[in-house]
Amino acid sequence: MLDLGWTELLVIGIVALIVVGPKDLPVLFRNVGRFMGKARGMAREFSRAMNEAAEESGVNEATRGFKDATKGFKDATSAKSMGLDGVEESLRETARWDPDSETAKLARQRAAEAQARRDALRETPGESDAPAAGAGASDAAPATGPDDAPDDAPAPEERKE
Repeated sequence: MLDLGWTELLVIGIVALIVVGPKDLPVLFRNVGRFMGKARGMAREFSRAMNEAAEESGVNEATRGFKDATKGFKDATSAKSMGLDGVEESLRETARWDPDSETAKLARQRAAEAQARRDALRETPGESDAPAAGAGASDAAPATGPDDAPDDAPAPEERKE
C-alpha cells in the first residue's frame, strides 16, 4: 500500500507531535488507526465481491481450463522433455571456461603447431600440387593465390602495361 519505512514514520510522528501537540496526539493516532482499519475492511470486501462475481460468471473455470491446457503445452515444450537438458549443462560449463587453464594453454599450443604445419606446406610445394599425368596437365593452369606471389612482384593493381 504505502511504502513508508521506519525513518519516514519517525519524521511523520515528530511533525505530528509538533503540530498537534502531546495532549491530542494519542487521539489523532487512534482516529488514524480506525480510518486505516475501515479502509482495509472496505478493500477486503471489494476483493471478496469481485471473486464472487468471477465465480458466478464462470471466469474461474475458464481460467482453470486455460491453465491446464497451457501446462500441458509447457510440459511438452520443456527442454528436459525435448532432451535438451544436456545442452543447457554444456552451455553452463562453457560459461565457466577459464582461458588461463591448462586445457586452454594446450589448445593454443596445438593451434600454433597446426598453423606452423600449414605455413610449412604453403612454402614447399609437394606432389599433391602437381596435376595428374595425362589428365589435362597441359591445359591446367597452376593455382595461384595472393600468398603465392613473390614478395618483390608488384601487386595486380600496380601493374600497368
